[in-house]
Amino acid sequence: MSAVAPVVGVHRVSWTAPVRELLRRPLACGALVYLVCLVAACSAAPLVAPANPNYENLLDVSSGPSLAHLLGTDDLGRDVLSRILFGGRITLLDAAEAVIVFVVVGVPLGLVAGYLGGRLDRLVMSVTDIVLSIPVIIVLLVVAAVFQGDLPLMVSLGIVASPSIIRVVRATTLSVRTELYVKAAEVIGLSRLQVLRRHILPQVLAPALVQVSVFAAAAIVLEAVLGYLGLDVAPPAPSWGSMIAEAATVIDQQPWLMIPSGCVIALTVIALGLVGDAVRDININRRSPTVLRARSIGSGSSQNGARAAEGTPNPEGSVPSGAEALLSVRDLSIVLPNAGGELLIVDAASFDIGRGESLGIVGESGCGKTITARALLGLLPPGGRIAGGSAMFDGEQLVGARKQSRVQLRGKAIGLISQEPMAALDPAFTVGYQLREVIRANRKLGRRAARTESLDLLEQVRLPNPVLVAGRYPHQLSGGMAQRACIALALAGRPKLLIADEPTTALDVTVQAEILDLLTSLRHDTGMAILFVTHDWGVVADFCERTAVMYAGQVVEIGGVDEMFRLPLHPYTEGLLAANPHFAGEGPLPSIPGTVPPPGAWPSGCRFAPRCPYVTVDCKISAIALRPGTEGRVTRCLHPERIGGRTTDVSS
Repeated sequence: MSAVAPVVGVHRVSWTAPVRELLRRPLACGALVYLVCLVAACSAAPLVAPANPNYENLLDVSSGPSLAHLLGTDDLGRDVLSRILFGGRITLLDAAEAVIVFVVVGVPLGLVAGYLGGRLDRLVMSVTDIVLSIPVIIVLLVVAAVFQGDLPLMVSLGIVASPSIIRVVRATTLSVRTELYVKAAEVIGLSRLQVLRRHILPQVLAPALVQVSVFAAAAIVLEAVLGYLGLDVAPPAPSWGSMIAEAATVIDQQPWLMIPSGCVIALTVIALGLVGDAVRDININRRSPTVLRARSIGSGSSQNGARAAEGTPNPEGSVPSGAEALLSVRDLSIVLPNAGGELLIVDAASFDIGRGESLGIVGESGCGKTITARALLGLLPPGGRIAGGSAMFDGEQLVGARKQSRVQLRGKAIGLISQEPMAALDPAFTVGYQLREVIRANRKLGRRAARTESLDLLEQVRLPNPVLVAGRYPHQLSGGMAQRACIALALAGRPKLLIADEPTTALDVTVQAEILDLLTSLRHDTGMAILFVTHDWGVVADFCERTAVMYAGQVVEIGGVDEMFRLPLHPYTEGLLAANPHFAGEGPLPSIPGTVPPPGAWPSGCRFAPRCPYVTVDCKISAIALRPGTEGRVTRCLHPERIGGRTTDVSS
C-alpha cells in the first residue's frame, strides 16, 4: 500500500495559493474589499448609521446630499444613508438565505448523482430538467400568494435555482471520480462519504464557488424586484427594493433619490461578478495542466513534482537555443515519391530539444509527426528523402550525413520506441537474446557481461522476474511487458535522445500510466532527452515540458505545456485542446470542422484557414511564417490575440 500513498497525497488542495492569486488581481481584490466593507457596515448599522431609518422629518423632505444627510432624505424626510444600511441587512440576509439553500440543496445532490450514477443520477437530472423549465418569477409569485413573509420566498428561490449548481457539481464529480487517486482512496478502505469529503469535494469547490457568486448576484437583483413589488418587508422597514419603489413615486420631483439605492445594488452585483470571474480564472489556470496530468497518469504526477524539485536541464517553458540544444532542427522539409514525381510531406519544420528535456509533438493523423521523427534516424519510406533544412545533433549534422554515420548513431546516441511493441521484437528469438545482441553490438561487451547487463535492463524497466522474462518469446508477453522490453532495447545503447513514437497507443490506460511513469523515471535517472510523438494531450501534460503542434506538414506552435494549455497562440491548438475528451462535459464532444488538407492540396496562405473561426482576408494571401509569441513561444498565426475572444496583444 505504500505505492498508493503518494498518489493520494499529490492532489490535496492548497488553500493559500488561490487566495494569494486572488489578492494579486486588483479588480477582484477591490471588489472583495467593497463586499466585506458593505457587509460589515450593514451588520453594524445600529452603531454606524447616522440616524434612525424610520424617523420622519417633514420639514426636510426630498433633500439632496448635505453635511446633515450625506445621501439626502426621502419623501418623508428619512435619512437615505441610514435606510440603505438598515435595508442592506434585509436584502443581504434574504440573499444569503437563498444562497445557503442553493448550496445545501445543489452541492450534495450534484456530488451524490455524479459519484453514484445509475438510477439516482437519472432521477436527479430528470427533476432538475423539470425545475429548469419552470420560470423562477412565476414560482416566487405563487409562493408569495400562499405564504406570508420573505423566508419562504428565499427558500423557494434557492430551490428552483439549484439545478444550475447541481449540473456543474455533477459534471465535475463525474470527471474527478475517474482519477486514479480516487480509485486508490477507495482501494485503501475509505468509505464513500470519506472519498466524497476528502478527495472529490475539494476539486468541486472552485467551480461551485463561481456558480455561488453568480447566483448571489442574481438573488440580490430578485430580492430587489420583490421589494419593488412590496413582497419582502412591510413598511416602514426599508429594503433596497422598497427604496427603489419609493424613489420611483417621486422621480419627477427628486431624481436623486433613485441613485443611492440603485448604485448600491449595481455595485454589489458587479463586485460579486468580478469575484466570481477571478475564482473561475484562477481555477482554470491551476487546473488546466494539473488535472490533465492526474487524469492521464495519476501516480506519474508525483514524478513531475520530483522533476520540479530536482531541477532539470531545461525548466518548463524554456526554449533552448540552437547552440545549446542537444537536437536543433531548422526548416526540415521531407518529400515522398508519388505518381507525378515527389510530394512535399513536411514543410520547413523547426524545433529544438535541450539535454534532458522532453518535447512532445502533437497533431492529427497525417500531419507529419512520425515521419519527422523517423527522418532524424534515416528511417524514411523507400524513395523518401530530406529535401532541405538541417538537423544538428550534439554538434553533428544529420542531414546529408553518410549512411554509415547515421547507422552508428542509432541505438548508441538516438534510441527509438516504436508505436507497436510486437513490431519491434523478432518473434523468432527470446527477449534476452535480442537484448544481448543489441548490447554487444553497441557496447562491445562479452557474453557474460552482456547477459548481466540485459537482466539489469529488464529490472530497470520494472519487469518482474527478469530471468524468466529474458527466456520468453515476444508472443508470451502481455502488451505492457512487451512495451517495457522495447524500452529496454532502446536503452541498451545508453542513448542521449530517445524518440518515443506513440509508445502507449496500443496499451490500456493502466499500462499506459505505468509506461509513462517509467519513462519519466528513466529520463531523470539517465539524463536523456525524449522526443515524444502522441495524439494524447493528457500524456503531453504529464510527460512533456514543451510541445510542438503540427498541422498539414508544418509546425504551427511551440511552447511550454502549462503556458500552451492556459493560453494557446494558434487556433488549431485551441481546437485540439477543446476536442480533448479530458475537457469534455455534458453533451457531444467538440470537434474541429472540416478535415486536414492532404499534401499537394494545401492552401496557399494559412493551411488552417478553411477550418479557422478567426480567419481574415490576410490569412489567405501568402504563407504564414513562425512568429515570436509570449514566454519564448512561437506561433504560425497572424492574429493570436483573437483566439478565445482575447483582446490583449499576446505577441509582445
